[in-house]
Amino acid sequence: MRRIAGVAGFALALPALAAASPAAASAPGGAVFALTDNLAANTVVAYHRAPGGDLRPAGTYRTGGLGGQLAGSVVDHTASQGALALDRDNDLLYAVNAGSDTLTVFDVHGDRLDRRQVVGSGGAFPVSVAVHGNLVYVLNARDGGSIQGYLRLGRTLVRVPAWHRALGLDPAAAPEFTHSPGQVAFTPDGTRLLVTTKAGSNAIDVFAVDRLRGPSPHPVVNALPGAVPFAIAFDDAGHPLVAEAGPNAVASFRLDRDGTLAPLATAATGQAATCWIVVANGRAYTGNAGSGTLSGYEVGRTGSLQPLGAFATGAGQVDAAATPDGRYLYAQTGAAGNLVALRVAPDGSLTTVGEVTVPGAAGGEGVVAS
Repeated sequence: MRRIAGVAGFALALPALAAASPAAASAPGGAVFALTDNLAANTVVAYHRAPGGDLRPAGTYRTGGLGGQLAGSVVDHTASQGALALDRDNDLLYAVNAGSDTLTVFDVHGDRLDRRQVVGSGGAFPVSVAVHGNLVYVLNARDGGSIQGYLRLGRTLVRVPAWHRALGLDPAAAPEFTHSPGQVAFTPDGTRLLVTTKAGSNAIDVFAVDRLRGPSPHPVVNALPGAVPFAIAFDDAGHPLVAEAGPNAVASFRLDRDGTLAPLATAATGQAATCWIVVANGRAYTGNAGSGTLSGYEVGRTGSLQPLGAFATGAGQVDAAATPDGRYLYAQTGAAGNLVALRVAPDGSLTTVGEVTVPGAAGGEGVVAS
């Protein structure tokens, strides 16, 4: 353990090890990247994002791994949020390969990608990845679930074996896609990792994170009976916002210093299969796979939730991503593998401005925007 801490300390003490980000030359606008989770050859499909929000194909990039499908899933093969993670500060993109138990690292050059590394996920069936500073954690869904931590040295990930934690879920629980864990996420300050267990244990596990020693040996387990906590986002005040698939609702919490979650507010979506959540300009939007909609909520400073309505996207609405300025949302519809571009109005309502079909992405999820 002393040796691992020394490596981490060395990396933290020498920021000059981090190579300069690749030049990012592209036309005005930005980029959107979508993961196909294709079972034959997993790929990331890149799109140039025009200033008006519409998308133009910019390339398809193999991850060097395979997609995977959890038993019972239809429009959401990994049944997770965060299958793609974008490190905007360092121009790096991370993609899980559920079918080959690996994680791929790409260099980002505007709307282009260069694959630089494929590394083992430290477990079975990786479904979600979280990034904070030079720390990266992957969530593995099978064999009872686990998290695995990595240290980024320059532009390369180094897996730290001591930063592995088993979640202890029942690997035989069925159906698999509802009973496997759904997301790993850093708090905004990077001091804690949250893991949603869905129906596996109806809980949110909270690990304290030490940048030298990794995650705490055991998490604080926050039981949410019947909630089926699927995905997490954070409001501007740092409150966790949780998409709860059990009651089809969104819930806000206060995360206390001891790792416990205190409920603040809950609002029903009135939709079916509420599983994903994204925040844009202080508002939360949940993805409702069974209704083909996004439900919007105004989030108050104290975590209050005011409904804004439901907005149609398409069959099997799964993951979604917001642009950094919060002006556009990009929503994945898993039935056909489409990507829907939506403009966010000042009042929080959503208007469709375009739609593309992502090649080979039916059932895939994982999307990020720059």
